[in-house]
Amino acid sequence: MKKLQLDDFTKYKFISGLKYSPSGDYAAFIVHRMDVEENKYLSNIWIYNTKTNKYFQLTSLDEEKSFIWLDNSNILFPAMRNPKDKKKLEIGEEFTVYYKINIHGGEALEAFKVPLIVTELKKIDDKNFLITALYDHYKPDLNNLEGDEKEEAIKKIKEEKDYEVLDEIPFWSNGEGFTNKKRNRLYLYSREKNKVEAITDEYTNVDLIKLNKEKSMALIIANSFKDKAPIKSNLYLYDIAKKNLENITHEDPFSYAYGDFLNDKIIFAGNNMKTYGVNENSHFYTIDIDSKKVEKITNDFDYSIWNSVGSDCRYGEIQSFKVDKNYLYFVTTEINSSYINRIDKNGHIEKITTKDGSIDGFDVYDENILFIGLKNMKLQELYTLENNKEKQITNFNEWVIETRKLSKLERITFETEPGITLEGWIMKPVDFDPNKKYPGILNIHGGPKTVYGEIFYHEMQYWTNKDYVVFFTNPRGGDGRGNEFADIRGKYGTIDYNDLIKFTDIVLEKYPFIDSNRLGVTGGSYGGFMTNWIIGHTDRFKAAVSQRSISNWISKFSTTDIGYFFVDNEQIGTPWDKVENLWFHSPLKYADKAKTPTLFIHSEEDYRCWLAEGLQMFTALKYHGVDARLCMFRGENHELSRSGKPKHRIRRLSEMTNWFDKYLK
Repeated sequence: MKKLQLDDFTKYKFISGLKYSPSGDYAAFIVHRMDVEENKYLSNIWIYNTKTNKYFQLTSLDEEKSFIWLDNSNILFPAMRNPKDKKKLEIGEEFTVYYKINIHGGEALEAFKVPLIVTELKKIDDKNFLITALYDHYKPDLNNLEGDEKEEAIKKIKEEKDYEVLDEIPFWSNGEGFTNKKRNRLYLYSREKNKVEAITDEYTNVDLIKLNKEKSMALIIANSFKDKAPIKSNLYLYDIAKKNLENITHEDPFSYAYGDFLNDKIIFAGNNMKTYGVNENSHFYTIDIDSKKVEKITNDFDYSIWNSVGSDCRYGEIQSFKVDKNYLYFVTTEINSSYINRIDKNGHIEKITTKDGSIDGFDVYDENILFIGLKNMKLQELYTLENNKEKQITNFNEWVIETRKLSKLERITFETEPGITLEGWIMKPVDFDPNKKYPGILNIHGGPKTVYGEIFYHEMQYWTNKDYVVFFTNPRGGDGRGNEFADIRGKYGTIDYNDLIKFTDIVLEKYPFIDSNRLGVTGGSYGGFMTNWIIGHTDRFKAAVSQRSISNWISKFSTTDIGYFFVDNEQIGTPWDKVENLWFHSPLKYADKAKTPTLFIHSEEDYRCWLAEGLQMFTALKYHGVDARLCMFRGENHELSRSGKPKHRIRRLSEMTNWFDKYLK
């Protein structure tokens, strides 16, 4: 067995986009891999035969990131294979080209070209589609211009690349860039006429569409704004035949997390944010399509309906909900794992998967379940659920288990306060010698409403291969244990800090081979906030790496994509009514007390925790004579550690490891 190398993650395969064919005889999914030399990700469509349990690669041009089933044998996917089309896009023309490929053989052929940048496509019939597409209120539509008018418009587009006009908030979004007056708009597209017809107006942003072909209806979750995006959303029902859009929002304000058609009703999930704020766990409801009567069908349900189990070994989009027969299937995060559940229209919930780990997307056909999982300390593979037993189908990443030294997780439970029990884990060096002393690294998750679980985490495994002990826990504020446990609004840096320090004390007491004089700490996002907080409140850590962090709640309020509502929600105040509270909970306030050498990792286009947050803390440490270094990645955003460019991810982990080596070895 060889030691795990820093860049081994560039050889991993990542799976996403799992979808059954209409007949259920096949399933298609996307396999992603990295091309380090070209510094990008390559993606292809693969097919799984549910009858033979065989799987094979369908496409090979390395750019197929999404698709839909056109029928039982044909798949439709967007691609840009014609050099002339690429040149048109470069000058500002907007269109999306779709190709059709038969899963039984043959080349992909161009099917049609939609004159918009499509974000999602749903088939109504062979000639008509519902689509969402990007709409820019201030950009001219080149598709409807010709001659001198078109040339003048192209000239204007080029000139306006040099500046941005802002007249709303948020004006940018992490991973999307500047979004001012840009919306994800809903359209009807006629393939026969090559014509698009707008359904929603130019100020409405569509988050979800679900199609019911039998009733010729679509369910839509969206919000509309001109100056300030609300934290609420609205629910709409669209009659395709009558071309009528009806607002069926049942409560205002309300945050709709998901919705779909179930039997003769609409089922949806969401919350009014009145008790626990924007991160409040959702409940399930039904709406009678005819009478519009709403019924809440869950009362004591208290889990998040998404997968918040952290890992740095995922890529691509996942599906977390699916209606099949009489049930809505969905994912929950519970304690330290995520599971597939199903609910009927009466609110009866049944847990379908019971083994620990992470569900990274699934699909259901006739109660048959396929899912992508991080299970048994393995990387992502495709699994089927048969007679309540999970069966692994693919072996894309089996070589990691078979050829690399990996550290097993040892679980620890401890009482942080009377009546409050937490859990954490320790990972020993892979060549552990009980007679040696080892440096340790405390890793803190983001969110804060996420969790660590017993799944594969590359950076942690790599550090155990570098003779570090790695330890981590799920402090209060995290997911999986209900609203009350997750609610640390107005308490950042208090009870969560106490939990982390108590955990560190217990780890050092229980495992004396960890050298208490050689401790490091790191974390990203909320974990970056907490790293900044820790170095201003204790000197026990001899090195710190603060990633995509928060240092100042006052500046975060007005500069980030979620700041104007997230800061108010989490710190229970704004810079005008509770500036003292915001400053009290800001790590920057305590930076003059810090003595810990700290590396800051930040991305230039991180609009969730903007670069200014890292710069402020870095400057403060430098000003007060503390050794500090800031490594900024151009062209990256908040997702650097999870989906950043391969070379950037290599450099990030190298910077972090070298920093710890410098001060802890």
